[in-house]
Amino acid sequence: MSQRDQIRMSEQEIARFLEQGRTLSVATINPDGAPHLVAMWYALTDGKISMWMYAKSQKALNLRRDPRITCMMESGASYGELRGVQIRGRATLVEDVACVQAIGEAIYRRNASADGALTPQQFQIIAAQAPKRIGVVVESTAIASWDHGKLGGLSPR
Repeated sequence: MSQRDQIRMSEQEIARFLEQGRTLSVATINPDGAPHLVAMWYALTDGKISMWMYAKSQKALNLRRDPRITCMMESGASYGELRGVQIRGRATLVEDVACVQAIGEAIYRRNASADGALTPQQFQIIAAQAPKRIGVVVESTAIASWDHGKLGGLSPR
């Protein structure tokens, strides 16, 4: 068995890892072909990564032109602690304001709430932002994962 096979996460491990995270590195493709890389809060909707972004942002413009997207979450300070998931896929753009608002609420519940509940002020903020934003749901085409803890403290060759 290769080292790559040893460190690969199972589907359940990937799901748990993504459930624990808050921020993804998200890459879209600029008009000149260069990657546009940003950090984004996200939620999981039916097991899929969902985000919202300003409709006029560079990443939104990039996705309208080319829906290819790559998302990565990683953790670990030392080699033996490195874990991560990279998801390549296609972005489905969501423009219905009620659906965009629902994505925003899910993101806020996950990232800006201690107990998963939203305050009336947070609802107002999300409702005011939703008409200016689009939602993005990532339809996965390829997943790579790694958990160096599975090597039992072995260092790289």
